[in-house]
Amino acid sequence: MRRRRKLVRGSPALRRGVLAVVLLAVAFFPVPGAASGQQAPACHGCRTQPANAARWTSRLSGQWMIGDGSTGTVPVSGQAYVAVGGGIAVVGAGLTVTGYGLRDGHQLWQVALTGPAGASIISVRAWPGVVTVGLAGPNGQTRTEVVIDGATGIVLRRYPAAVFGGAVAASPTTSVIIGPTTVTSYDNITGAVLWRLTIGADQAWRADGGALYVTQSPGGYLASAPITGLQVIDLRSGSERTLDSPPGHPFTGTISVATEGVVLFTSADGVTAYSASTGGTLWSMPGVVPEGADPVTHLTYLTRADGVLVGVDPLSGTVRAKVSGSTAGGSAGMYVVRGGVALGLDSGQGGEAWGYNFAAGRVTWTAPGLPWPHYFSDLSGLGGSAALAGDMVVVAACARLAPAAARPTATPSPTESASATTSQTAATTPPPDAASPAGVTVRDGSQATGFQAMISMPTTAPPSPSVTPSPTSSPTAPAHLCAVPELVALNV
Repeated sequence: MRRRRKLVRGSPALRRGVLAVVLLAVAFFPVPGAASGQQAPACHGCRTQPANAARWTSRLSGQWMIGDGSTGTVPVSGQAYVAVGGGIAVVGAGLTVTGYGLRDGHQLWQVALTGPAGASIISVRAWPGVVTVGLAGPNGQTRTEVVIDGATGIVLRRYPAAVFGGAVAASPTTSVIIGPTTVTSYDNITGAVLWRLTIGADQAWRADGGALYVTQSPGGYLASAPITGLQVIDLRSGSERTLDSPPGHPFTGTISVATEGVVLFTSADGVTAYSASTGGTLWSMPGVVPEGADPVTHLTYLTRADGVLVGVDPLSGTVRAKVSGSTAGGSAGMYVVRGGVALGLDSGQGGEAWGYNFAAGRVTWTAPGLPWPHYFSDLSGLGGSAALAGDMVVVAACARLAPAAARPTATPSPTESASATTSQTAATTPPPDAASPAGVTVRDGSQATGFQAMISMPTTAPPSPSVTPSPTSSPTAPAHLCAVPELVALNV
């Protein structure tokens, strides 16, 4: 659940110890949504702002609920996954995938995927013309990547994939899939292999435009061995090259962000940026946590130990924008930055969305009337609430609760209906946690904010950057069924 972040006070040794734990968690669970946890001035009462960013609302299918008021609107059972791109918003839960048009929120299609008993969706990504869905096997140790036509919802292909891999590029004609030990480009028309490259098992990865960066480390992300290099793969041609770890300044920590031709590594000491062309060290900044990149302003966002969110030039590390943690108040949190404007959400029954403009230094728009809002994050950066290009963000909200006597059932009906209003999501089982950092308890990365998010994600969340964390189905407080769950689109 989301909780108000408290800055650590006390001795320098204590602060450094806590920061080390935080950064270690980031190394395993890097957060892609820029400013996913940075707090800003609480925006309760922002209804005086003249602008309203609400674009449309559309009914969500299946059973949804709200927990203790801070977890937002989530499915009754299992997890939900969202992606925005290619002119559509896609929601996946259980075995059901639903596509909505970005222009007006009209439901375009809904498809019930087939799979063995216990199979469930663990990832949704939207591309121009197609949607790719990661379908985990009942034991969480296998994954199938399903390619769906974005306009019709027709299933085009199914490819084997790594549990923490899946699609890293896709179009109506081709798909590039990370498998257990290979990266493969497939022809979606015939299913034929166009090219295939061998990679190490269980390696971490990051994508930046047409380039894929795969770590070279004995044992992969499950081991503590150093990263000796990066395998750089052109997603279009399949050509590859290797970036060796620079002598004297080796890759330290875990790959966390790839943007603008720069690769960021995170360790307990902070962040170090390396050139994606030469592998050389560009800059380093101690005591910071990477939050993600804004593709419009071309800035990378980092959170300092004192709570200040800074936007830096990824090539030089020069600070270009910042908001001070000393101005933080209330329970509001920033979730993503697009075009220099950060999306903020106020939790609870009186929830509203708002935009904090870095250049203006104030809230410049608001969208009131979003009770129990929920933002879907994706650790891969390839899916989630925010579109990779453009300013569209979608969140879940509950327009009206069911009668107080109603309580969510432990396991909803697994029957998948083609109706947008009657479909029930199948019970899901997230993949088991492969390796959690020692001493780090994880609960819900999509709900916790700032440093709290880094040390309170679910123990079932994978250590790879490729699987979307989503709300669990067992909030600590009694949950209430949502009578009218909605998908809400906002212009950030």
